Amino acid sequence: MSTPQRRAAVLGSPIAHSLSPVLHNAAYRALGLEGWEYGRFEVDEAGLPGFVAGLEPGLWAGLSLTMPLKRAVMPLLDEVSATARAVDAVNTVVFEADGRRTGDNTDVPGLVAALRERGVASVPAAAVLGAGATASSALAALAQVCTGEVTVYVRSLERAREMLALGERLGLAVRTAPWEQGAEALAGPLTVSTTPVGATDAFAEGLTAAPGVLFDVLYHPWPTALAAACAERGGTILGGLDLLVHQAVLQCERFTRITPGPLAAMRAAGEQALAAG
Repeated sequence: MSTPQRRAAVLGSPIAHSLSPVLHNAAYRALGLEGWEYGRFEVDEAGLPGFVAGLEPGLWAGLSLTMPLKRAVMPLLDEVSATARAVDAVNTVVFEADGRRTGDNTDVPGLVAALRERGVASVPAAAVLGAGATASSALAALAQVCTGEVTVYVRSLERAREMLALGERLGLAVRTAPWEQGAEALAGPLTVSTTPVGATDAFAEGLTAAPGVLFDVLYHPWPTALAAACAERGGTILGGLDLLVHQAVLQCERFTRITPGPLAAMRAAGEQALAAG
């Protein structure tokens, strides 16, 4: 195998499940970038500084970051975008020609782009299930899509305070509600579910006859019980692959400096990988 001319990779822990190598390597093939290679590395918070410090200058184009590194990487960067600072999470690091490390968050614009692709450009109200890092990105995206109030369904008072504070920073009207009432969210025009596998299964049984748009950020297993129940009742469904592909194409554009990125090729690669199990 020839030595790659440019490299990128996704870091996180656990990382074996990540589809990012499939998407990015498909993009490089579609763009004719034969000397580019995208991999994955198991890296935790303690190992991150050493890993970044050991990367060969000039060889690495960028890094994708997943949990638990999106916040831990920020002190290692020379510059962080306003979007990433707003949600306190970096999922994209670009190594500039002058050696600087710049951080960005493509989850936020990726979520917006995925919604707009499905015709959801503006809604009068929205809901978020969960209050973790992905929920923060969802709120930042909804600040561009929702003209009214966003209700965040949370399990703890501490998380409720965090979501209210973020809404204030974003200039977004946010209220919180108990997690147990989450099924009522699906009656609204748009719900973003940001929770782990199985967390929303109980809500599937309490759906109204006509749910609105559900954006469930999980992609494996798919569909989730909630997504399947909404689809059966006529709801519009977006899944984790929609978010993954849209945020990944933005990363690819930043790494390669080629726009537009090959969205269709990346989506096809992701769909094929999921179908293969």
